Amino acid sequence: MENRNRMWTCIFLSALGLNICQAAEEGNSTQMYYAKLIIDRSALENISEILKPFVNDPSLYVDNLKITTICMDKSDSKQCNCRQGHRWSDDVCQSKQMCCGSAECSFPKEETAAPCILNTTVAITGSMNLVGVKFQGCLADQNSPNYENCKKDLLEKMKEVYSTLTGFDSLTITGFRTGSIIVDFAMSIASGVNSQDLIKKSQNLSDNLEASLSLETTGVIRLHMPPNPVCYNTATSLRCLSQEKLTAQLVWQLKKPNGDFDITNGSVSTVLISESVTEVKLLRVSELWAGEYSCVDHQQSKLTTISHKASAEMDVCLLPEIHVSTQPGFPRCKTSSDILHVRVKCEVKKSREEYNVMWNEKDITKRPREDGGETYDFTADKVVLCGVQSETTNLSCTFTNRCNQTRSAEVPIHVIYFNDPFCPADKDWEETKVGSTAQLTCKNAAGQRQRKCSQSMGKGVWEEEISACVNNELNRVLQNALIADIGLGTLDRNAAQVFSGLKNVTNDSPTINSFANINAAVNVLTTLKDKLTHINEASTAEDLLDSSSNLLEKSLESSWKSLAAGNNSLAGDYLSSVERLIQLANITNRSTKKNIEVDTCNGTDDTCYNCVFNVTVSLGNSGGRLVKTAGFQHLKSYLPYNETDDIPNSIVVSTVTEKPTHIKIIIDFQLLKPRARNVPITCVFWNNSSKHWSDNGCVWVGPDNAGRCICDHLSSFAILMSKYPVDVPGLTLITYVGVSVSIVSLVISLVVELVIWRVVVKTNTLYLRHTAHVNISMCLLVADCCFVASSKPEKISVTWCQIFAVGMHFCYLSMFFWMLCLSSTLLHQAIFLFHKVSKKNYLRFSIVLGYAVPLLIVFITFVTNQSGKEGLYFSKDTCWLVYSALLKGSIHTFIIPVGMIVFINVFSMLVVIMKLLDHHQNPENTHEKDKAAAKTVVRTVILLTPIFGVTWIFGFALMLIDLTSGPVAFAVNYAFTLLNSFQGLFILLTTILGDKTIREALLNYLKKTPPASTSDSTAKSDSTWKK
Repeated sequence: MENRNRMWTCIFLSALGLNICQAAEEGNSTQMYYAKLIIDRSALENISEILKPFVNDPSLYVDNLKITTICMDKSDSKQCNCRQGHRWSDDVCQSKQMCCGSAECSFPKEETAAPCILNTTVAITGSMNLVGVKFQGCLADQNSPNYENCKKDLLEKMKEVYSTLTGFDSLTITGFRTGSIIVDFAMSIASGVNSQDLIKKSQNLSDNLEASLSLETTGVIRLHMPPNPVCYNTATSLRCLSQEKLTAQLVWQLKKPNGDFDITNGSVSTVLISESVTEVKLLRVSELWAGEYSCVDHQQSKLTTISHKASAEMDVCLLPEIHVSTQPGFPRCKTSSDILHVRVKCEVKKSREEYNVMWNEKDITKRPREDGGETYDFTADKVVLCGVQSETTNLSCTFTNRCNQTRSAEVPIHVIYFNDPFCPADKDWEETKVGSTAQLTCKNAAGQRQRKCSQSMGKGVWEEEISACVNNELNRVLQNALIADIGLGTLDRNAAQVFSGLKNVTNDSPTINSFANINAAVNVLTTLKDKLTHINEASTAEDLLDSSSNLLEKSLESSWKSLAAGNNSLAGDYLSSVERLIQLANITNRSTKKNIEVDTCNGTDDTCYNCVFNVTVSLGNSGGRLVKTAGFQHLKSYLPYNETDDIPNSIVVSTVTEKPTHIKIIIDFQLLKPRARNVPITCVFWNNSSKHWSDNGCVWVGPDNAGRCICDHLSSFAILMSKYPVDVPGLTLITYVGVSVSIVSLVISLVVELVIWRVVVKTNTLYLRHTAHVNISMCLLVADCCFVASSKPEKISVTWCQIFAVGMHFCYLSMFFWMLCLSSTLLHQAIFLFHKVSKKNYLRFSIVLGYAVPLLIVFITFVTNQSGKEGLYFSKDTCWLVYSALLKGSIHTFIIPVGMIVFINVFSMLVVIMKLLDHHQNPENTHEKDKAAAKTVVRTVILLTPIFGVTWIFGFALMLIDLTSGPVAFAVNYAFTLLNSFQGLFILLTTILGDKTIREALLNYLKKTPPASTSDSTAKSDSTWKK
């Protein structure tokens, strides 16, 4: 025969005989023999007859002779083909991937071609863990007789069992390991294996040797892969076919350089399992799905574990993320005739993909690919003529992969032409054209830094730098969060790893102290909030709370409030994400972190109580459901609010439960700052839709329990306190009008007193009464002037504010003490009708009581409050005394004396009225006395009621009623303001115009006529006192 008719033929012989190996099991032992023959094609039909003379042992016979492989010589290689029903072995597939799945394979001429094996051939690798010391010799030196005997004895015992498997081919011990005695072995079954039979034999071996076995088979399951390479972002599928029925323990795995991943149902992958076929469907293939796939079906029985496995590699065509830049970033023409050389760069991450890179212009100089460490840099040189102006010159680079898929990126060249405005170089920043934004790659971090060049007064001006640099470790955590649910690994496991990584990276606050890092960390939480449906592991929940607490560290406050953020919803996203994740987490007990505390309640009563950071939450109608309450430190300052009018005055508290219905939640907050008097509080919740605080469904209980809120829904709650007290409409206008009228009235009163003094003051009683009136008017006038001068405290100095406070304190007190002098005069006159007091002594008494006593009170108050210190003696906001609480504050040195005087005045008025009406003791002249008494009572009531009592009864009520209490407080304020601000007018009306004698004297003065003499009734009414 000619050489072309000659071929290499690998013959697969199956020889069965009873005497090859003494089998301990029922059935014959088998042994496989292999031969390579060079024969003529015509001899193939008679090969069995030809081989029979070579078999001399009568216990052996040749059976089922098959041709597995046919090889033919080529010029420089051997071309081999597997016959039908055969395939290349796993060793060939690993060394020559192009042969795997194909019947044809080429081998070097000098290399021995590997034979094909039956499709049903099963390779088994395993390990056996022996108990006891019977085979201790197998751990001896490999060259020692002890080792050889032990290995031989053990191999025979193993073959006695496994050789009875149908199609048994070979069994070899590949090594021994310590950890008791661990035996590694490899076995081949030529014609397939039954799993139950293999388990049975292995269990028998386990019983015989007192050992446990772990086996892994190759060939029971066949993996069908798509042709390599798989195109980027396309859909594909992988199928595993089993010779037997698949179990529920079947798993798909992907081995990558960074670890092994179980393939599960996810957003990209779908796993389907039927009786003997399992399939993985991938919607979008990317570099994440490249690697070695394994399909593993696990079976276990007592001490034997068997894993049926099939593996194959999937190669994926990649498309890169392209980062473009120019050098220089903004080439500048110093003259219109300059010629600039600009280097354009397209940078991609290193990978196995060999891209074909094309540029869109021919008039450029391409440069060889450069190695940038972790990147490949493709560059080209471009010539720019400064005399030819254009807005931008754009180049583009196009990357083509092995599947002929392309991705392009434009590289704009921003030229600063002659006389164009630009920003000069500043540290890291190169010269930049006006209106453009310079970009720099972050050093040792992910992301970019940006800085815009703006124009001002015809020149370029740099704006503030905006950094998007993210800590590399944090960026990896974020990327892992984004792909947590694609199907590479279980979502629970991936989420646990993400939370663990987030906790580790946020533990080091200085490394994440920027808005970009805080934003990335919040994105991690937001991403997992959208992907997860539960968090069962307690360790995962703890990592969640640790990382969330770390983000609220006080040292990170500036990062949360970064002006460059432009994102008021960042803290809101954090709150809604953590609130949802806590709801999903398996948290059943109190958990306290530095900045987050979680309390739970699962009571059977109708009401559930939780307490976090001293904030108590009471939830009615809980229905036995698990209620979780979380408190967040510092978060209140990061959530947007109306900074003009309000300030947050509590921590943020979130309460969640499952399927809430008919909720009534009572929250008792601890106020961070004491609520000032008359300052309203608003109970609010965070509205995730509007990204703002809202008070819908929440009410504030009131000033009696300033920290309590009641709401009818669950959410995240807080307290906003107004910066300003409640504004009573029109009160300021009434005050200024009233005080102005009072000042004018008091001036008129004093002028009238001066004009008619000699005419009216005819007796000692009238002298004393008019003296008190003049002093009262003087004190009230000075006090009102101080009030007007201090009406705008923000526009005067602290010193002047203090002076005005002292002045009003003294003058108002003096006014009341002079009122006390007047009432004392009236009381003395009514009781001691015939007791004569000299005018001089009474005047001394009045001056001491009217001026000395108030001065002493003011002096003591001033000294005991650290020499009139702001905040203790007076308030800079009001230029008046300080009210801290009941019986606390300098205001009480005014209130208490005034209260005592009002009481005495009212008492005096009642005594005088009773005396004047009591006419039974003096029956003579009853008619005349009754008439005089009636006149005195009427004049006394008109005089004393508005001045002595009514005004400050309302004033005392103001100390007890808060303006936030509602309409009653408003009514009291209006009443007090009207009475108090118009006191000067009341004095004018009662003491001047209300006195007939004064009216007549004034009219006579105005008519330039002598005043009329006082009437007898007046003289009688004002009984004569001795000087």
